[in-house]
Amino acid sequence: MIIFQNKIMDRSEVSIDIEDRGYQFGDGVYEVIRIYDGKLFEMEGHMKRLERSAGEIELSLPFPASEIIYSIKELIKHNNIKDGHVYMQITRGASSRNHPFPDNATPVLTAYTKEYEENPSATTEGIKALLADDIRWLRCDIKSLNLLGNVLGKQKAKDNGYDETIFHRGDTVTEGSSTNVFIVNNGQLVTHPATNLILNGITRKVVIDLAQNMSIPVREEEFTIDELLSADEVFITSTTIEVAPVTQINNTVLNDGKTGEVTRKLQEAFKNRISKVINKNEEIKTGD
Repeated sequence: MIIFQNKIMDRSEVSIDIEDRGYQFGDGVYEVIRIYDGKLFEMEGHMKRLERSAGEIELSLPFPASEIIYSIKELIKHNNIKDGHVYMQITRGASSRNHPFPDNATPVLTAYTKEYEENPSATTEGIKALLADDIRWLRCDIKSLNLLGNVLGKQKAKDNGYDETIFHRGDTVTEGSSTNVFIVNNGQLVTHPATNLILNGITRKVVIDLAQNMSIPVREEEFTIDELLSADEVFITSTTIEVAPVTQINNTVLNDGKTGEVTRKLQEAFKNRISKVINKNEEIKTGD
């Protein structure tokens, strides 16, 4: 079962108009929310980001956020999802193909769940990353459906035997094709500031919150390729990969190919945050 216009329906019963602007222009926004033991993780943060992304492209949510959240929780129960994620997107709707926003289109909400057969994160063995020029548009802070630049980056990594591509604009490292990037030097975290050049990841925000609670200094500032390659530790974060060490970038092996001490501490703290969600039956909030 899936959600279509905030109703739970069989997938075979759903029809999307061929002139939906999400299909023709990528005119829409989306979120991916992690599910642990049947419970949503950081749902409030994801919904706030969805509302912000929609506002940045002048798109109104077709239903109140509280009603969407209720429907998603019911979908998880109906599909009996224990460990997985829910994908949700909103498009501007169907209208005769024309670049300006239509006056009469109705936004379309769809959502579905996916259950993981096993933990999808690469937290134990780490990942290998490839460096590539960041040639995407300048509004990476909007979680829009326009992901071709990210897709090409991920495919380039796969074609060359890597797990992820880390983007850079000139000498400045921005983010991964589907992740945020952190470096660790002298026990301090450094990550690109939440500007228009990166997506302000929900897991990124949780990790910063955890680090501050653990008295680990965090600097949200730009860093260079040389600083990335010479860092004591490098790790990436995302909803699906959680916190994963980067053990190699191009031909440079980092930290002897092992998970660093700070990364490991943050992995453990992240697991503890998940346990609180599971045990307390509530979404842990980290603020705006």
